[in-house]
Amino acid sequence: MPISRIAIGTRDEATHPSALKAAFAEFISTLIFVFAGQGSGMAFSKLTGGGSTTPAGLVAASLAHAFGLFVAVSVGANISGGHVNPAVTFGAFIGGNITLLRGILYWIAQLLGSTAACLLLRFCTGGLATGTFGLTGVTVWEAFVLEIVMTFGLVYTVYATAVDPKRGSLGTIAPIAIGFIVGANILVGGAFDGASMNPAVSFGPALVSWSWDDHWVYWGGPLIGGGLAGLVYEFFFISHTHEQLPTTDY
Repeated sequence: MPISRIAIGTRDEATHPSALKAAFAEFISTLIFVFAGQGSGMAFSKLTGGGSTTPAGLVAASLAHAFGLFVAVSVGANISGGHVNPAVTFGAFIGGNITLLRGILYWIAQLLGSTAACLLLRFCTGGLATGTFGLTGVTVWEAFVLEIVMTFGLVYTVYATAVDPKRGSLGTIAPIAIGFIVGANILVGGAFDGASMNPAVSFGPALVSWSWDDHWVYWGGPLIGGGLAGLVYEFFFISHTHEQLPTTDY
């Protein structure tokens, strides 16, 4: 059972240079991803006045996030695993593939990376608003379920292509597959709730703009979806005869 492999970790592990280096890699990867994704929406809004609320804006947001996440995961994969998302880290923790203390380090780095990206965007664009995630034509509970489903698909893809020890050659295309599922989900959910799937992506713009309307949806939905994906994949598809994966292997 994956639940039996959940570990808190030790203080020495959390302060080890390798853990701090991995957290710094998460900071940089998240900054790269949010700067590209959030910045594309700001640029499109400046050029057209419609932002991601238009069909063209939705496609542009999907492509920018898919490309940005592909790069962000790729550059962090060999150092931290390229989580770039607290929901991915939480799913890895629930599956017994990362300790709690190391996961908290990742969370802090991811939130700081997203915030730094939004501050840089505001500075570089002459004070333009970074925009925040919000609901359009759906209730908070509908958006909540939408975030659960989309994030489940994302973290399930992470497990299948990056965590599973039987992944084989799939591991080489993991960043592409992860970027593709995020881009596809934005085309589905972007018109309804912005399709976050990532608490860090929602947190940075909300903090910089100080707008917290329905913000809990973008934490609760992704964390539940990511945790469920970790449990389902570990329980049904990963053989539990193998040793626990080292942190740098996913």
